[in-house]
Amino acid sequence: MLTNLWRPYTQMQGAPPPLRAHSTQGCTITLEDGRALIDGVASWWTACHGYNHPHIAQAVRDQLARMPHVMFGGLTHEPAERLAARLAALLPGDLNHVFFADSGSVAVEVAMKMAAQYWLNRGVRTRRRFAAFRGGYHGDTFATMAVCDPEEGMHALFSGLLAEHAILDLPRDDESMAAFDDFLQRHASVLAGILVEPLVQGAGGMVFHDAAVLRHIRRAADAHGLPLIFDEIFTGFGRTGTMFACEAACVVPDIITLSKALTGGTMALSAAVARTHIFEAFLSDDPSHALMHGPTYMANPLACAAASASLDLFGEEPRLSQVDAIGAQMRQELAACANLPCVRNVRVCGAIGVVQLARAGNLDALKAALVSQGVWVRPFRDIVYLTPAFTITPGELSTLTGALRRVLEASPGT
Repeated sequence: MLTNLWRPYTQMQGAPPPLRAHSTQGCTITLEDGRALIDGVASWWTACHGYNHPHIAQAVRDQLARMPHVMFGGLTHEPAERLAARLAALLPGDLNHVFFADSGSVAVEVAMKMAAQYWLNRGVRTRRRFAAFRGGYHGDTFATMAVCDPEEGMHALFSGLLAEHAILDLPRDDESMAAFDDFLQRHASVLAGILVEPLVQGAGGMVFHDAAVLRHIRRAADAHGLPLIFDEIFTGFGRTGTMFACEAACVVPDIITLSKALTGGTMALSAAVARTHIFEAFLSDDPSHALMHGPTYMANPLACAAASASLDLFGEEPRLSQVDAIGAQMRQELAACANLPCVRNVRVCGAIGVVQLARAGNLDALKAALVSQGVWVRPFRDIVYLTPAFTITPGELSTLTGALRRVLEASPGT
């Protein structure tokens, strides 16, 4: 059966066989052979409450009995309406207009379409490009590949096939701020918007930046009237220490994209949420001014029910204080890795712990060594990172950090 599967990010010729998962519970993945692995990455950052949380599971069961799905074209339903209202209430400012999709990449594409059509509906047809940033990653679909880092990202192979956008240095210091401002001064008239991952650029390399960077980008966007998109697929729902990363900077983007932990790691769902002035640009007597997008499974009732249940848990259980505790423990326990010869840098933001290696090594061997220690961690390039569930116990987290330290100590050249 394995030969029928085409696996993600995998050279299928000669790739080692994947581990066969049998069940999940809490922070543990149990394999078919009986081994139990503590999950250090929460299934690509989604399972923020751990696996199989009974409150989310019950919400999905209840919704399944009523209505697993119904098309959203011409129909609506309570789970979607309730979730949209709750997201609007949680998000800062007037981020009040929620468009549901089914993956993070699609949510970013929808956000880009919103920004581009914002100008088209106003009669401006020259704004066809976006400004994004080196180190960024926004998805694997064609539009999102074009705004990822073209050199450090995963999509260099497609150079020449993708739309050309401006990929800039993040404005971190006086020099890069001046270069960013100068670029906008010269080219803002052809830009539809600016796209950034706030505080942490995730799959592009777990690159951190501080809140001042976001405030500068917001001021620059305002100076040129450009819609600002925050891609919070990774950072949303507590991962960086606040419910949304934009809160740490006291910045309200014009559009925000959400997915990953939106349903607590249970169902596929994403959203692009726009401020009022963006939404109002689509209101018209002209039918062509409508947002012409509609994923078949958008606002899936099961997924909406799971997401609302996940939001319940953020209100009823101490998730953000758990994130603070995880961050403090990782700072303490990962610090020893910084002294290893194979390690370049150790950094922590919220419930994200990163060990950057001096050079990229044999990742398959590194993953296998970590599995032998009873943990599931999926390094990429020169990055070994931990993004555990917020419900992880101190003992489980120590198992993760200890395994990582021991593996790196035993493999000085990685």
